[in-house]
Amino acid sequence: MDIDIGLWAAIGFMFAAYAVVGNDALQTLGTFINSNRRLPWWALFLFAATVLVVVFAYGYISSGGDPSFGRLSNVDKYPIFEPQWYHALPPLMLLLLTRLGIPVSTTFMVLAIFATMGGMQSMLTKSLIGYGVAFLTGGVIYAVLAPTIERWFLKTSEQQHAPIWVLLQWITTGYLWAVWLMQDFANIFIFLPRGVDATGAAALNPMEASIAVVGILVLLAYTFWNQGGPVQRILKSKTNVSDIRSATIIDFTYASLLFYFKELNDIPMSTTWVFLGLIAGREFAIATLDNIRSPQATAKIVFADAGKAFVGLVISVAMGVGLPLIAEMLAG
Repeated sequence: MDIDIGLWAAIGFMFAAYAVVGNDALQTLGTFINSNRRLPWWALFLFAATVLVVVFAYGYISSGGDPSFGRLSNVDKYPIFEPQWYHALPPLMLLLLTRLGIPVSTTFMVLAIFATMGGMQSMLTKSLIGYGVAFLTGGVIYAVLAPTIERWFLKTSEQQHAPIWVLLQWITTGYLWAVWLMQDFANIFIFLPRGVDATGAAALNPMEASIAVVGILVLLAYTFWNQGGPVQRILKSKTNVSDIRSATIIDFTYASLLFYFKELNDIPMSTTWVFLGLIAGREFAIATLDNIRSPQATAKIVFADAGKAFVGLVISVAMGVGLPLIAEMLAG
């Protein structure tokens, strides 16, 4: 079975795979890594790797060779063409921003240069709605939990937790990781063959798919070894996220929001914005009701995170629009 993947497609894929896994480890696996520091990194990695392989295999088989779960099926918004050198630059920029601990939206950074203006508008609209819904959801849920369950979690943080919480967190993490992969596989596999070939078979053949998954697993292993990377600092700055009980509630709420938007339609969206919205609503509720800090101080933290995401959006759009024009100019 032949491997027919261009050089720039392969380079872009590897950049995107590492940037996506490294950047979004904050959202999907950050609380899991934080609250399971007593376990060796490879044990956590094996769990996440198993979920990834199962989700990929299900998507690839059930969608006729499309591991993006239909997120890229609209060729009017996400045309199929061979990636060039400038397509590999956005994920490289994402890698650099990730090293600086900036929570950039991988969806905008990677997909912007492949999408038409209609595709960009659809992603932006859905992501803004996602941030707003997540913010309200986090605020309402933690307005109830902050003076009750969360306050009890803080008071009993040094006590031995019931074993059931460990089981619940691992189940919830698997749920979250699976739903997130269904959303964000599009950001990685946009570089590889899509659709069908001349014979009607899947353009991404099983050999190419297997090699791609192995590459992602290697990069995922490094992320676990590195305990989530620099972006993890954002999560650590929030209130009581290392407690396994709080982490479980955060992960379940976030996963349920992603599942809702996944079922809503096939338009790609920024999972980063949904995560930041949820954490922002949670932080406002807890900080206000428990008098941990003033609303002004909380707003400063929230707007700092949102500001970084907005900077990433501006860079994404600039690269998505500017790089093809530069390439045309260089081509004469």
